[in-house]
Amino acid sequence: MRVLIIEKDATLGKTLIQMLGDNNYQCDLAENLGDAKYYLDIRNYDLVLIGWGSGSGEHNTSLIADIKKEAHKTSVIILSQDSDKESEIEALRSGADDFIRKPVDEEILLVRIEAKLRFGISNIIEIEDLIINPEEEKIIYQGNEIELKGKPFEVLTHLAMHKDQIVSKEQLLDAIWEEPELVTPNVIEVAINQIRQKMDKPLDITTIETVRRRGYRFCFPKKLG
Repeated sequence: MRVLIIEKDATLGKTLIQMLGDNNYQCDLAENLGDAKYYLDIRNYDLVLIGWGSGSGEHNTSLIADIKKEAHKTSVIILSQDSDKESEIEALRSGADDFIRKPVDEEILLVRIEAKLRFGISNIIEIEDLIINPEEEKIIYQGNEIELKGKPFEVLTHLAMHKDQIVSKEQLLDAIWEEPELVTPNVIEVAINQIRQKMDKPLDITTIETVRRRGYRFCFPKKLG
């Protein structure tokens, strides 16, 4: 599970990174709105934690609306230093899924995160006869399970989540690999080739097309000619 933490308090941000990392969550930390928007553009998140400070309500409500518009399956939890009822109402009406007051109790936060991810909106992708289930790393086509795991599965899932959009190799590396600077772009080509060998050719379909010099696009359903 991938989590974006938006928190200008660097000490609290690092504490949250450590706590969630110890519980097997993959985390990114944004200390300002610009960094937050950058991460949201290049990666898919299961959950976003937003530090809500005094005077930041308008910016945060706009950010919540953007997240829910572009990635409505992503859960949003507000961590607020405001204790008034009005702030909580404002956050929840803006689309936040939960509101927790600071100082944050780590055990309670973990339980609330687990609850949101467990009972949140399903991330399952269904397009005609094709079902991609990221939570179970499973692909089913016309009732039959397809054997595709690891990075090729993640590449396919990321492209499917951005259906009809062109995604560059660099964007795929940033979204999927923990340390993209340590791998070469040809790992994307290897993953795409495995998708085509294990899915497209045996099933006589096209799931991903190459857009020359720009990247890849998920294009299913598209029959091979």
